[in-house]
Amino acid sequence: MNVFLSIAQILLGVALIAGVLLQSRGEELGGVFGGAQSVYQTRRGVDRVLFTLTILTAIAFFALAIVNVLLFNAQ
Repeated sequence: MNVFLSIAQILLGVALIAGVLLQSRGEELGGVFGGAQSVYQTRRGVDRVLFTLTILTAIAFFALAIVNVLLFNAQ
């Protein structure tokens, strides 16, 4: 069971990294590190879906991390 949770957590971690990197794909290099000044724009279409999926992946990753710690400490 612990191996399954660890593999699932690794896969969620990779998906989370990919989601974050894909969001900054269209920005300049300064925007990746927070240095660019830009006008606020509403997220639409694919950007909004990717943003929502990244948030859901982050929530699932941290929830699985907590479950993994609780189950590992119970043994």
